[in-house]
Amino acid sequence: MSKQDDLRIAVLGLGHVGLPTALGLADLGWQVVGADDDLEKAKVIASGTAPFYEPGVEDLLRRHLDSGTFVVEHDVPAAMREATVLFVCVGTPQGADGAPDLSQIEGVARALASNLNGYKLIVEKSTTPVQTSRQIKESILRYSRSDASASPKGDSTPDFDVAVNPEFLREGTALHDFFNPDRIVLGVESERAAQLLLQVYQPLLDRMNATAESTVVLTDSNTAEIIKHASNAFLATKISFANMVADLCEATGANVEDVAHGMGMDPRIGQQFLKAGLGYGGYCLPKDIRAFIGIAEIHRVDFSLLREVERVNAGRVDRLLSKVRQSLWVVKGKEVGVWGLAFKPGTDDVREAQSLAVVRGLLEEGARLRLYDPQAMDEFRSHFGVETTGLTYCATPEDATNGAHALLVLTEWREFLDVDLAQVRDRMTVPLIIDGRNLLDPAAVRALGFECISVGRP
Repeated sequence: MSKQDDLRIAVLGLGHVGLPTALGLADLGWQVVGADDDLEKAKVIASGTAPFYEPGVEDLLRRHLDSGTFVVEHDVPAAMREATVLFVCVGTPQGADGAPDLSQIEGVARALASNLNGYKLIVEKSTTPVQTSRQIKESILRYSRSDASASPKGDSTPDFDVAVNPEFLREGTALHDFFNPDRIVLGVESERAAQLLLQVYQPLLDRMNATAESTVVLTDSNTAEIIKHASNAFLATKISFANMVADLCEATGANVEDVAHGMGMDPRIGQQFLKAGLGYGGYCLPKDIRAFIGIAEIHRVDFSLLREVERVNAGRVDRLLSKVRQSLWVVKGKEVGVWGLAFKPGTDDVREAQSLAVVRGLLEEGARLRLYDPQAMDEFRSHFGVETTGLTYCATPEDATNGAHALLVLTEWREFLDVDLAQVRDRMTVPLIIDGRNLLDPAAVRALGFECISVGRP
């Protein structure tokens, strides 16, 4: 019997992080049980259907359900008892004060305290504030039953470790990111935990022809938690910096894409996340930055830089709406086509998408909007209601431009590049494109007879 036959892994929480993680681990050859408190979601997944759009997930789900390497357990405590390594992937939604709501994390800790039937390695994968792993450990000790069955040693001390293994999975490329990680961060407090996690990830390292020395960052739990938050905060800072420079480029007639390219050639800076546009959105970056600022304030550390990052990003919607007003003169009564509703391409997620604020702003000014997105129409509709006055949901990108006085590009889906813009021009009342993501080539668009307004480009 191989080590992979001996070890059973549970993934608690089957959302945008948990389900790709569970399927990735199953694809590495581990026996994985997935569980979620949302029984309806668990039933949908057990039937072979992914509850959200993520490229490749549904195919991998069906394959590993059929092979038996991945099973869905509707009883979360049972899943805890079945496994030795438990990845905690539950939600940490933003609370009313901007801080993350850790009630689901605490709920897992309390449930684990009653289900420690032997040694457990509890792996915090959800994005959480620094020192959360310590609080998980303290909660388990507080609520654990003091009986001999809690520990194979026969004493009253439960036998477990808590480790931190932050996720770096981007929506739209989650499986690719799982199988091609830039780094694997392991925050551990014991050699036993370190060796067990290295064992879990060894098949991935073998698949990548990589070594632990070149890929794994082995550190303590607090440091691992900060690595995740600091990484997201720095990426958001680069985005806001690029957008700040884009505003200066617009004011002076410079080209932000050439500026970003020239900056990015410096290896100390790099090309990624210097793309100007409508700013960042989605579930993770906004929430994680607010949480990181909150952590700093608790410890009396000055994070005013990140407050400015937030301020610059929040202003991107107003700047785009200003361009709409300047272009249309009077917005009220105008028909506006919208391409893209998801916060980024490759997902159906519209949580904190900039499109929500743009659409609300235009509705308030009396515009009528024709909306299209390849994946996010249903999710977007759930934020507005089925029959919101002024909104029309269209079946194709071309339909969204019928009679439009302007077309807004809010998400950089590659399929928009394949649309016949000459046909679009003929459908529109006014051939005007406001490209909030700098997706289209402005020279090519203008050559077709459009007025094209983008971000930071002359």
